[in-house]
Amino acid sequence: MRVPSRSPGQRPVPSIPTSAPTRRAPAGPSRRLASVEPDLDAYRAAVADLLVEVGALASAASTAARQVLVDQRLREPAIAAVLDATPQGLVGARETLLLEMARYQPDERRPVSDLTALVRIYLLSRIDVMWWRDAPAYRTDEQVSGSADLVDLEWLRRRDLLRFRYQEQPTTLLGRGARALRRRVRPSVAPHTSGLLFCRARREMVALLNDVGREFTAHAPPGTPPLWVTSLVRSAEHQHRLRWLGYAAWLPSGHCLGWAADVEMAWFNRFGARDTLAELLLARQRAGEVNVVDEGQAWHLCLAPESRGRLRRVYEAEMAV
Repeated sequence: MRVPSRSPGQRPVPSIPTSAPTRRAPAGPSRRLASVEPDLDAYRAAVADLLVEVGALASAASTAARQVLVDQRLREPAIAAVLDATPQGLVGARETLLLEMARYQPDERRPVSDLTALVRIYLLSRIDVMWWRDAPAYRTDEQVSGSADLVDLEWLRRRDLLRFRYQEQPTTLLGRGARALRRRVRPSVAPHTSGLLFCRARREMVALLNDVGREFTAHAPPGTPPLWVTSLVRSAEHQHRLRWLGYAAWLPSGHCLGWAADVEMAWFNRFGARDTLAELLLARQRAGEVNVVDEGQAWHLCLAPESRGRLRRVYEAEMAV
């Protein structure tokens, strides 16, 4: 299983160039000195090692040993430094993960189909939470719909200002039926995804996805469809609904802050373009622009705070505002 999070020394440098900037210190003040910020390369490497051990203890008979292993590994300095910098702190993050593991029931129909994926998604998404620990979340659907910080994607799409695709989530039984029929008749037209409940996004996220979309189009095999976005901003209210359906939807989440997106990966296998997109995203992670989490069918991206100012300027230049 690919884990998009190992340190640069453990993975070859991608052959595809990237337009992402190199890592640089934050322009504004921070709650910590830059010299004591957690080492994300060390964190991702430690998580990758932990996942190997969790996979080796995946059977039901190993439940107790697995819980002890995770409890011990989360206290290691490389992992503890990141978890301690989240709003929950190390103790809260550890208790949440151990509880989720204890509640987990294998089910191939669930979006999170194995225990290793649950641990990977939870731990790597804590980087998002650490980065944006002071940002307020969108608590309700109404807050997402009425926020002045979000722009209407449909307005941008109609003016051909987006370099990525998405589909809106159908809200009626007739709409869902038509979507299911189209998937069966023309499976290559769109990936198997429910679509966006809110067709809105932060301006910086639009600039990021446009940039990735252009790069993907330039390097993907001929005939490959554009970058496809499966999820953007969500409310905490909607996050609870997704959790009830079995998705790895925890709070806090970068989606509920407006700084995260999910992009389709599995569907691009049919075009021979999945690995190309993976290399592009991982290169941006190494450059410090985003955090990347392999969630299986889709990969999760969260924008690093240091990139916010640059991408806001890119958006304003592209949209002439």
